[in-house]
Amino acid sequence: MKVITGFKEFIARGNVVELAVAVVIGAAFTTLVNSMVKDLMTPLIAAILGKTDFSSLAFTIRGSDFTYGNFINALIAFFLSAAAVYFFVVAPMNAYKEHASRDEAETHRDCPECLSEVPVKATRCAFCTSELEPPEWEPGSASRPRTAS
Repeated sequence: MKVITGFKEFIARGNVVELAVAVVIGAAFTTLVNSMVKDLMTPLIAAILGKTDFSSLAFTIRGSDFTYGNFINALIAFFLSAAAVYFFVVAPMNAYKEHASRDEAETHRDCPECLSEVPVKATRCAFCTSELEPPEWEPGSASRPRTAS
């Protein structure tokens, strides 16, 4: 019974369930990306280059066939899949994270004396008790000056 209890605890952990969901979503997303590459992007390349399938490209040396066309097909599929993942998943997620972190950054600032993190609206540092100048921008406003990062 101890083994069954341990197994139930293992399965009930959040990370195991999250991993299972990620695998299922990943499989569905793979199908979506493959379809987009096969049904949308490859015909676009064919319209530009005039050839949809490179698998017939090959050469022979001493009776050995080198089908480099299959490699070209795989290479094109890889780059198109990578581009699809980047432009439809990675870039939007990076933009979202940047937007979310911008909102977080408006709640605290560094004390110029001790470099501790203090709330933006604080007039005195809780760590070194030095007086703080009010910020040049109003927290939560759209007119916050951009800093180089």
